[in-house]
Order: sequence, then structure tokens, then C-alpha cells
Amino acid sequence: MVSLAAITFVRIRRQSWRDEARRADAIVVFGAAEYAGRPSPVWRARLDHAYALYQRGVAPIVITTGGHGGDPTFTEGGVGLSYLQSRGVPEQQIIAETQSDDTEQAVERVAAIMKANGMTSCAAVSDGYHIFRIKKMLERHGFTVYGSPRPESRPATQWQRFALVIREVLGYAWWKMSLLAG
Repeated sequence: MVSLAAITFVRIRRQSWRDEARRADAIVVFGAAEYAGRPSPVWRARLDHAYALYQRGVAPIVITTGGHGGDPTFTEGGVGLSYLQSRGVPEQQIIAETQSDDTEQAVERVAAIMKANGMTSCAAVSDGYHIFRIKKMLERHGFTVYGSPRPESRPATQWQRFALVIREVLGYAWWKMSLLAG
């Protein structure tokens, strides 16, 4: 069990540094907090990275994710849509997923959106430590996934980086166990 966790730790770390962005059907931006209709600094950085990928022609569609997160008025996905529109992305090129409360729900909803729209590939945007689990979850649905961590997503201290990767190891293990149980 410890060796499996160590291998997963290394795989998460390696993936967190790798930008694999290339031509795909969609750019999927995984949500982060919004504050009264404005993206948090982390959410804005992810959206800015998705915008740069869109401008480079990586994909013609951007999917933003995230539900209410305790805010009865705004959703992360909706705030992401508005932010990208303000940067010049046409509304018809953005799909907002606004119901998810966590990564697993976001992946399930994104998978349904992509399947309904005949999409088979995506560039997944989040913080580096989060990309490995996102890729594995989307790949399980049969999609080709290219990870693209937002620039400067590495926490300042080594201890913070370690803690975030450990959290992802646990999240990945929990997801894998839920697959076995279900």
C-alpha cells in the first residue's frame, strides 16, 4: 500500500510540471472560488490560462466548471463564462457547467457535455497538482486528455507542495476505491 502511494505521489508530481496542451475539441477549466461574481485569484489565473490556450487555437470551445459553492447568486462556471466573455471569447464558444460541487461531479458533468456535443478530446486546465486525477477521471470516460496546468500554480513552499500532492494521492485513492466498491 505504501509503495502504491509513493508511485502515485511521483506520478502526480511529474504530471504537475508537464504542459501537454495540443489541438483538442475543448478546453476544460476546472473551477475555483468566486467572490460575489468575481473570480478568485486562482480561478482568474486558470481562466487566463484557458484564454491563452483558446487564443492559440488549441480548441474552439471552452468549458468552465463549478457550482454555487455556498453563494446563492453566482456559480463558478457562470463567473468563468462571464470572465471569458469580458476577455473577448464569444458566448457561443463557452459552455458553463454550473452544478458540480467537487472534482468528481465536475468530471461527470463535463463527460456528459462532451459526449452530447460529439467531443472526444480536451485540454484540462487546473493547478498542476490536480491534473493527474482529472486526467485519469476523464480518461475513464473514454476521452483523450491533455493536461495544461496554469502557470505559477506551484505553492511557494516545499511543505505546501508536499501537502497538496498528498491530498491528491488521497483523493485519487478514494476515487479508485469508490470504483472498486461500485
